[in-house]
Amino acid sequence: MSIPGRHFVKNLIYRRTLLFQLVRRDFEQRFVGSAAGWLWGLIHPLVLLASWTFVFQVCLRTTLPANEVTQNYSLFLFCGFLPWLLFQETVIRSASSLVENSNLITKTVFPAEIVPVSIFLSSLLSHLLALGLVIAVVGFTVKHFSLWMLSLPLYMLLIGLFAVGVGWIVSSLQVYLRDTAQVLSVVLTLWFWITPIMIDEERYPGRLRFILRLNPLAFLVRAYRDRLLSYRIPSWRDFLIVGAYALTAFVVGGLFFRHLKRGFADVL
Repeated sequence: MSIPGRHFVKNLIYRRTLLFQLVRRDFEQRFVGSAAGWLWGLIHPLVLLASWTFVFQVCLRTTLPANEVTQNYSLFLFCGFLPWLLFQETVIRSASSLVENSNLITKTVFPAEIVPVSIFLSSLLSHLLALGLVIAVVGFTVKHFSLWMLSLPLYMLLIGLFAVGVGWIVSSLQVYLRDTAQVLSVVLTLWFWITPIMIDEERYPGRLRFILRLNPLAFLVRAYRDRLLSYRIPSWRDFLIVGAYALTAFVVGGLFFRHLKRGFADVL
């Protein structure tokens, strides 16, 4: 093997090893010293689910249209919340990740771009736990299991590309503008409420339906519900639309990060 080829392989192995160590450290630090440990990754979304179900179904008596994938509001809500939670957790935690790891970035030759990637992979572990719980509950309560569930990893990949791309942008901005995380919190709050998680898409006024077409999370929420609660064949049109959003965010985020990365060591 030529010297450039050998250097490339060594660099690839180094990055993969470093990424694995970062994911393991991040996952362990989130739950170290906790009596419940990794179960907190399930407890938090379940408490949110119970709260929202109480407010929207019990108090506000929210109902679902007859043509929805299910009439069980709790399942409808939780299946739609899963992709949003993975995206939100990755982006929010990525925003401050470079500042929190400034000791590594300023003192060593460190590939800073893998930090948001490691956060996504760590969040994905909690996501898989919650997804397994949902599949078990769906199978036990409504006796439903579709082989199209096996396509969910493809949607997880798209969430990852999109979330990491956005994560690269906000994390690099946070290095220079420390208000970025606060602005992001406001943006994500608005983004959450214009995503059809709490309500079905039919309740959106006709003049505002364009929001759904411009919101990649709306496609992902719909896809998760269809895969988990129905036998509908995946829409390749929707998949390609989300794929376009995800790849665009990933490429733009990567270029943006690469441009701002040059000054990280000086600012941090």
